[in-house]
Amino acid sequence: MDAALYGPDGFYRSAGPGPAAHFRTSVHASPHYARAVARLLTEVDTLLGAPPALDFVDIGAGRGELLTGVLAALPAETAARLRSYGVERAPRPDGLDPRIGWGEEIPGRGLTGLLFANEWLDNVPVDVVETDAEGVPRLVLVAPDGSERLGERVSGADAEWLARWWPVGEDGDGAGAGTPVEVGALAGAGVCGEAGGREEAGARAEPGMRAESGVGRDAAWAAAVSHLGRGLAVAVDYAHSAHTRPAFGTLTGFRAGREVAPVPDGTTDLTAHVALDACAAATAHHGPATLTRQREAL
Repeated sequence: MDAALYGPDGFYRSAGPGPAAHFRTSVHASPHYARAVARLLTEVDTLLGAPPALDFVDIGAGRGELLTGVLAALPAETAARLRSYGVERAPRPDGLDPRIGWGEEIPGRGLTGLLFANEWLDNVPVDVVETDAEGVPRLVLVAPDGSERLGERVSGADAEWLARWWPVGEDGDGAGAGTPVEVGALAGAGVCGEAGGREEAGARAEPGMRAESGVGRDAAWAAAVSHLGRGLAVAVDYAHSAHTRPAFGTLTGFRAGREVAPVPDGTTDLTAHVALDACAAATAHHGPATLTRQREAL
């Protein structure tokens, strides 16, 4: 999944129109979204006492659409103090406002302002797990053409994460098959989501049940939040919580505006819903967190 998305020929490395040619997020759907984020940034600025330099970092910036919209919506005085930066694997887009910085890494430590990740975590690679005929959870191995086979039994950090956040297999039967919803995680002091807990162990799992280990996503969000000195970190994504984990996973693909099989060949966006409650636990030492819907947060 990592190579298919971020390798030399990966989906997010390609030039051209970018992700918007394959799928739409709230950023692309309406200019009202950028205006709402600009209002949130203004509120953060006020709470911080209008610092001389105000940071706005967009993680997974696409082609800079949100950054451009936020800059246009800000009051002139605030925009004059803004240090805006897009974090993206693709090259800097042609014609991007010169006031916007661009690169593959979050710039520096001790940022003051708003760290924003709109539908980024769902593209952080996950290990997919499936129960075999005996109910044993095993890694799903995928060939470049999309064909799958079960590999070794899940162990180590993946096994520990699944036992806590998404029990499946011999010690649990997975959570209820609730429908994931779009969730915005609004965090004071840079934390995403609210902590979840262990599911009660259920009956022996049936073959074919799936889960997605969030070890890498928890680490990615924790690393991002660590760059924030003062301010707010927000992650907006399709998500599920401890009591609504889907029984058969969520991994899918998008290409040219259509949902397609998640074939890891570099031509397709690969995405899976996010366990935001686990993200919160990974960053709890940074401060309190709130899990809420996007509409309420913005």
